[in-house]
Amino acid sequence: MAYQVTRGTRDIPPAEQQIWRFVEKNIAAVCREYGYERIDTPLFEDAGLFQRSVGEDTDIVEKEMYTFTDKGGNLLSLKPEGTAPVCRAYIEHGMLNLPQPVKLYYITPAYRYERPQAGRLREHHQFGYEALGENDPALDAEVIEMACRFYQKLGLGEEYNLIINSIGCPDPECRPCYVEKLKKYYENQLSSLCEDCRNRFVRNPLRLLDCKKPSCQEAAKGAPPSWECLCEDCARHLESLKSYLDALGLNYRMDHRLVRGFDYYTRTVFEVQPHEEGAQSTLGGGGRYDGLIQQLGGRPTPGVGFATGMERIIEKLKKKGLADLEPKRPLVYVAYQKPEYLKEALTLASRLRKNDVPLLMSYGPRSLKAQLRQAGSLKIKQAIIFGEEEMKRDSFILKDMESGKQKEVGRLELEEIAKTWTTR
Repeated sequence: MAYQVTRGTRDIPPAEQQIWRFVEKNIAAVCREYGYERIDTPLFEDAGLFQRSVGEDTDIVEKEMYTFTDKGGNLLSLKPEGTAPVCRAYIEHGMLNLPQPVKLYYITPAYRYERPQAGRLREHHQFGYEALGENDPALDAEVIEMACRFYQKLGLGEEYNLIINSIGCPDPECRPCYVEKLKKYYENQLSSLCEDCRNRFVRNPLRLLDCKKPSCQEAAKGAPPSWECLCEDCARHLESLKSYLDALGLNYRMDHRLVRGFDYYTRTVFEVQPHEEGAQSTLGGGGRYDGLIQQLGGRPTPGVGFATGMERIIEKLKKKGLADLEPKRPLVYVAYQKPEYLKEALTLASRLRKNDVPLLMSYGPRSLKAQLRQAGSLKIKQAIIFGEEEMKRDSFILKDMESGKQKEVGRLELEEIAKTWTTR
């Protein structure tokens, strides 16, 4: 075969489309419950948007972004994540003037050059949502509850652990103080760290906790917890969040190693991790990013959000046997006795489709028996059959493909029956 799908990407064939639509339907439902409206942003943006927001010292910017110069000399990047483009759109479209918080959700392809594995591809799809313009920890709790609600809607409600942490704020007495404490701890651990982490120790020590390599994870177990270094405001924010999560009946555990992979996070961070796989295959996560919009050129605006990879969700649904959804087939098949009746079949099909009837028909010199065999293999429920005698009487044979029962109906009666087949 001359061409195959590019490594790290995949086709979504018709047989899988139904499970994707099932997930998207539940996305729309949960977003409607919580008052989120859809936004779509371009597949590529100014590369600086991600360098500035995600962080130049992160793996995404250093190793994984697809960045290129276009014919106009502009440095662009394929979108590696959805939050920064939404914040850029919030600023550009003056959403600060709308009632706050502004609640937005998206379903978008995202691109990262990383080692392809099940549920993690170089081109993957993200569902995410952002609540912009409110710093109340009650909103953090609602954002977390919404993530749990989404997984419950899909039938994955008992399949995960909810992990939370607070990484503080830029106040000198908060996160900077913690970073110094972290560096002091890791000074004696450098020999056990991977090469990337030895570089992170100098450039971005917080990322040391985010490395997934076993030796680095082992070293991170003994690291000091960030909540011991929180300023008064951040500590109060964390305690309020925990009280709200308790009030909502959400089971969670604190993990001092949870920092997420983006530099824009402040205070709350959280992840949804499968029971059996842990952080290596996180289903989704998010947190608060109160400085991001100002960093991108907007006014100081708090924000909190969540994102999840759709491929990973679908892999989980398949493992649980929840993805065996029957593809939707047309309800009706138009079959004719002789090839010379094709024009009549074509006009009948056209007339029915104009009334929103989903149907298929045969083309070419197939026998009537072959046509009905095809209809059966496609699991179509009704067949409209006509031949020479029916043409004379301006009638049709209506056959129930499941029971095999059939009856002759006139054209007007067929049109009345067809009203019950519409997609409206």
